This record gives sequence, structure tokens and C-alpha cells, in this order.
Amino acid sequence: MSLAPGSQPGRRSLTAKQAGLTLAIALLLSILAGVIELALDARSMRQEIVSDTRYRLDLVHGTAAEAAFQLNPELAAQVIDGLFNGGRVASAAITDDFGRTMAARQRESDPVSGWVAHALFEDILHYRRTLHYQAGSDNPPQPIGELELTLALDRLARDFTDRSLLIFSLGVAKALAIAALLALVFHWFVTRPLLRVHAAIVDTDPRQPGRWPKPAMGRHGSDELGHLVDSVDQLLQAFQRGLDQRDQLHQISTMDGLTGIANRRHFDTFIEREWQRAWRNGHALSVIFIDIDHFKEFNDHYGHVAGDDTLRAVAEALAGVVHRASDLVARYGGEEFVCVLPDTDLEGALRVAGRIHERIRALDIPHAHSTLAGRVTASLGVASSRPAHDDTGIEELMAQADGQLYRAKHQGRDRVAAQT
Repeated sequence: MSLAPGSQPGRRSLTAKQAGLTLAIALLLSILAGVIELALDARSMRQEIVSDTRYRLDLVHGTAAEAAFQLNPELAAQVIDGLFNGGRVASAAITDDFGRTMAARQRESDPVSGWVAHALFEDILHYRRTLHYQAGSDNPPQPIGELELTLALDRLARDFTDRSLLIFSLGVAKALAIAALLALVFHWFVTRPLLRVHAAIVDTDPRQPGRWPKPAMGRHGSDELGHLVDSVDQLLQAFQRGLDQRDQLHQISTMDGLTGIANRRHFDTFIEREWQRAWRNGHALSVIFIDIDHFKEFNDHYGHVAGDDTLRAVAEALAGVVHRASDLVARYGGEEFVCVLPDTDLEGALRVAGRIHERIRALDIPHAHSTLAGRVTASLGVASSRPAHDDTGIEELMAQADGQLYRAKHQGRDRVAAQT
């Protein structure tokens, strides 16, 4: 006895189960009213539309939040274009946390006057999602914008009409009776398991696809549906491994291994991007250099382990003060740190520097060889600029902040110095 390609002994296919049930039920059925099937299909279509729309919004949430966080209109436009694939979207827009539109698109649609379409779909046309972004594992997700989407009523009405005509045309034949009963019988044997699989996929966190709630298929474990679930699981696990590798590479390339804050490489990329944005928007950009006073003497007296602990404590203190999602705290090198404050003038940067200065003093870390108060202190240099050209002024801004840091040290350390 030969087997069909891909089949195995003792395995019944889903197609064979459906064919057997169809032949058995065909002997018992009579013609069912098309309006009943139409009502069931309308409810099913509503569920499909809502589920599919929410699923697509969940899929693009991470990218849309990243675009809003970075204030990246190109990435936002790509998200909007992706939502339009499929043809059921009438309009979509992404706004940042200031209410400004980053990207929007709207297509022309025909007016729909039929009361049936309005009654069926008008309450499921509009969707609004608040975009959240988590800046660091220790910070809670913060709202950074909104994603708004409206479905096209004319397209939904046309899809519903096409499906209705198909149902009524099939009602001419006895096959409609078989299909109507199968919609009930297969709900238990096929549809319900498929809905469980669909619900599990919808509930999957796009950031942790490998932890999806894989459904148990029971009697479907050895047929195509069971194999589908296994294939989806393998795919999601592969995605998870790829995300884990990406996160590891991102952490290695952008985070300082000792303090857990951004490293010099991330700082260089960040300040160039923020300089360009400040230049386009006409906003101020401020920089604060922080240097731990007499850190070499601290390391020589207390040892490098205590020195590393101190660097971590100072980094944590900086992150506790500079906590806006748009700001950056980075280790510049050795015992030197840097803060970048977009949309912040010199007065605002001085207030932040003052809080940093007090927070470091409040750590109250003993420093017997300090020439100051016998504890760890820091000197800070502050500079601010409102870019008038693209990127040639970054070096000047950095030099001003570094010069102010040198002035703070020259004046006795443990203080904040700023450009006048």
C-alpha cells in the first residue's frame, strides 16, 4: 500500500476528516435559510475585522512607539504605509506626546448610504492606541504618543456585499445546506481549535514571541492543525532567538559594561542625532560634563573594586536625576560622565547640574585623600547652544562644556561652572 507524499502511517489528515463529515451530514440536511447564514457571517466578519485590526495594531505598536520616542517621521511613515497594506484602512496617523502629527495618510473613499453597513460596522471603524515606550529595564513604560486608525466603511460594505452574494448564490444549491451545518459542526471540531490558535497568536507579546501561550490541540495533535501549531511555535522560537541575539548585540554595542548606562559610542551617535533635530526645530541643546574629583587617589587608597562601586553609584545617581525619555546619561570615559539635554536651555541645564551635584554629595562616599570634605565629590561643566547650522558646532559645544569643567576644577572642584 503506497502513501501520499508527506503522509505517515496511522495519521489521518484534516481534509479526510472534513470529507467524511461532509458525506455523512449531506444525507441528513435540507435547505437552510440564507439569512441565518448571512447573520452568522456578519458576526464572524465583525470579529475578524476587530481581531485583525487589533492584531495589526499590536504588531506595529513597538515600531510606532520607537518612531514617536525618536521623533522619527520617516519610521512613522513606514508604519502608516504598512497599515494601509490590505485595503481596509481609510486613514491612519501617529502623533507624539506633544500632540504633533508625525505621519498621517488618508485615502479617498466613496460615501456609504446603506443602513446595513452603518449598522454592522460603524461602531468598529475607529481605533486609538496610546503608545508606550520603556527606556531601560528599571523604568516603567511611559506614554509617548498615540496611534489612530480608521477603517474604510465603503470597503467593509463591499466585502460584506461580496460575501453576502456568494452565500445567497450558494443557497440555490443543496451545497449551502451542507456548508451551513458544517459551520456548526466544524465549529467544535475545526473552528474552535483554530480560534484558540488565533487567540493565542493575538495574545502573544511581540517583544517576547517565544513565550506565546501555545494551545494544546488534543485530538488534533497529529493532523495538519497540530502541525500548524508546532510550526508556528518553531517560528516564534526562532524569532525569540533572533530578538535575544539582537538585544545582546545592542547592549554590547551601546551600553557601558561597568555602570549599565550608555557608553561613549552611543553618546556620539545620540548627540549627532539630537544636534540635527535641534537644528531643524530651532531648539536649544545642552551638555553637562561630570568628573569625579581626585578619583585616582581614591582608587590608589581604596582599591579598584571600591572605585568600580563608586562609578556605579555615581551612574545611578545621574540616572535618578536625568530621567526624561529624551535625555541621555553616558559614561564618557574613566571617571568622567556626560549628560545630553535636548530642548533645554542653559538655565534649565544649570538646574539639572545643581541637582546632580547635590545628589553625588548625598551619596556620602568616604574619600580620605580628598582635599575637600572627606567624601567623594564631582566637578561639573555646563554648556548650551541653539544650532544655527547642521553639525559643525557639536565640537564647539563639547569644547565649551569641557572648558567649563576645567574651570570648575581650577576654581577648587566640587562645584558647577557654566558658560556666561
